[in-house]
Amino acid sequence: MASNGYLWWYLDALSDDGQHGLTFIAFVGSVFSPYYAWERRQRGIIDPDNHCAFNVALYSKAARRWTMTERGARHCHRDEEQFTIGPSQWRMESDTLVIDIDEVAVPWPHRVRGQVRLQASAWFNFSTPIDPHGKHRWGPLAPSARIEVDLQNPAQRWQGHAYLDSNEGDEPIHHACHEWDWSRSIMSDGSTAVIYDIQGKAGQQGDKLLALRFMSDGGVQPFEAPPRQVISPTLWRIQRRMRSDAPVRVLQQLEDTPFYQRSLLHSELLGESVQSFHETLHVPRLVSPVVQAMLPWRMPRRA
Repeated sequence: MASNGYLWWYLDALSDDGQHGLTFIAFVGSVFSPYYAWERRQRGIIDPDNHCAFNVALYSKAARRWTMTERGARHCHRDEEQFTIGPSQWRMESDTLVIDIDEVAVPWPHRVRGQVRLQASAWFNFSTPIDPHGKHRWGPLAPSARIEVDLQNPAQRWQGHAYLDSNEGDEPIHHACHEWDWSRSIMSDGSTAVIYDIQGKAGQQGDKLLALRFMSDGGVQPFEAPPRQVISPTLWRIQRRMRSDAPVRVLQQLEDTPFYQRSLLHSELLGESVQSFHETLHVPRLVSPVVQAMLPWRMPRRA
């Protein structure tokens, strides 16, 4: 990895009965880390492996949990088959991704412990630039997968549909990006449609629109993205948009922060009525001094 860069793996899932959901993100060079940002300003060239984190977000009526403890390099290890972050680990067992979780939620210190197993209908080796210079890249690894969740704390056992992708960059994300809206939708034929609507940094020719359908046989098909639909802003006044052939309805607000929102939406895509995971990232809010000063309350660090 490049100094001052980042790499993350993102997983989201929803149970078959719709009662449980989750998102996991494993970071090297955490883009949300105030410690990484402060160290870059002070020292200039920084090793991203010294700023790793595992974000766990659980969504259910019975228990909502959120964890994101950052850890220094001495607490972490990664190779081709596993990524250890403190007491938690992502690892491959044959063609199954196994995630062992042992974290403590914030702000209330509840334990989050258990195991998740993900099996893909097809594994993808796909990556595409999301900026004009190719310094920032994205690609799904398992756009359509099944997940088994077995947690002891909080007690949950369920199965459902899941999605796994990865982002990486050779520089801090705010060097190229102003804002993005991203969504993934399950289509009736088992494929997954992803729309990445990116607004580049002001003064740069950095806008990019990706509309790609990942087929169950491993193929990738571009499609024409529908027009933007404006969605009501969040409580933190995050302005968000979704490309849809009809007005968009918010089914559930999963995350609402000063710079980032995640939600479940209902929309119309490729002639179908779909349910989508959707996120908006507003980078100027992320790098503002006020937000950076707030983040340690949600993101403790173990050096």
